[in-house]
Amino acid sequence: MKVAVVGLGKLGAVMAAVLADRGHTVAGADANPQVVARINQGQAPVSEPGLADLVARNRGRLAATVDTEKAATGAEVIFIVTPTPLAPDGTFSMDFVLSAGRAIGRSLRRSQGFPVVVLTSTVMPGATGGQLLPLLESVSGKRCGLDFGLCYNPEFIALGSVIRDFLNPDLILIGESDPRSGQILEDLYHSLCANRPAVARMNFVNAELTKLCVNTFVTTKISYANMLAEVCERLPGADVGVVTQALGLDSRIGGKYLQGALGYGGPCFPRDNLAFAAMARGLGVDPALAEATDRINRRQAPRVCRLVLGLLPPGGAVGILGLAYKPDTNVIEESQGILLAQGLVDAGARVLAYDPAAMEPASKVLDGRIRLCSTLEECAASADVVVIATPWREFRALKPEHLKAGSGPPVVVDCWRILPRERFEGLVAYVTLGWGLGVAEAVSVSAATGT
Repeated sequence: MKVAVVGLGKLGAVMAAVLADRGHTVAGADANPQVVARINQGQAPVSEPGLADLVARNRGRLAATVDTEKAATGAEVIFIVTPTPLAPDGTFSMDFVLSAGRAIGRSLRRSQGFPVVVLTSTVMPGATGGQLLPLLESVSGKRCGLDFGLCYNPEFIALGSVIRDFLNPDLILIGESDPRSGQILEDLYHSLCANRPAVARMNFVNAELTKLCVNTFVTTKISYANMLAEVCERLPGADVGVVTQALGLDSRIGGKYLQGALGYGGPCFPRDNLAFAAMARGLGVDPALAEATDRINRRQAPRVCRLVLGLLPPGGAVGILGLAYKPDTNVIEESQGILLAQGLVDAGARVLAYDPAAMEPASKVLDGRIRLCSTLEECAASADVVVIATPWREFRALKPEHLKAGSGPPVVVDCWRILPRERFEGLVAYVTLGWGLGVAEAVSVSAATGT
């Protein structure tokens, strides 16, 4: 099948490469000439595990251009994966989508057969049928459902695992203009997926709403676990890890995303929650739950900042391990590690940091306000308090001998509980979020040593 992918960012580049790897001929389009050049040279335009190999081995089936109309012409399925940034009113902007739609509409004038246009970008309910569909019909002079098809088909992926998530989805969500369009897209996914995911087909507005609801429900679950962690920190003997593990055994709840730790971040979760709240307010519905979820999330970095400052000796330094918003990506958007670093610097603390992938983007945001270390060991050996802000696998190797030697025991704040507690007992003041006894002991040690 000939497929076009318009927008070769974090998701679009992976979609294009996976489609090519499954034997489809793929024409990619992107407004950035550097992205196009890298694709055509067989190089990954974005950082994502496994993407470089996919692009390199599929040069014969994957090409890119800055000309969206050219890429879409003759394609049987055309994916739109352009950005939809938040507008000033808190809703998603359709500017990039509609710009791509105009070019695709021009390509549809010359199309043969029944091409299907697929909007993958996250949009507000009503956008696909209310804005994109009439634009495509107007520019092409053709009728949706008769001459071409239109689907809304968002992905549920996480940066750092996009290839795995794309090939092994829990759900294929399809909002369709007509059954023929939906079936063409469903058949395409059956040719891609390594598993047999559930397929939910519905109208546009239900699919658009479902996409928003999935992400906002997940963020609510995260914030609940983080609120519970705060409660546990005030109950000696309470351990949020024990409680959430038991909660997750209940089939009505489940264990995914139920881990008291730091807050959520990245390019999707925070903005989707805000957009859902804006939509609800616009409809006259009180978005109290969405707003509370966001409010709880935004207090996570400040509360850890206060904890760390209380454990820091006069003139001491804090080492932050993890600046990416999650492991296996270099994305720092809404990163809790970045927010923590900024909060500590604003409070007058000396801050060092290390991340396996995000040093370059972090340096641009932090602008010389902290010292960036080249290794885990350098950061740990230079800090009086070490904070694990991102649960990179590499950080599991942290040992007491890596930590700074001084008059008092060093402090480790393990926000994600990735280290074995017994490794540090008697040697380090070891703190985990959501563990009342750990916080109490650390504060006691700090008081006893004058830190």
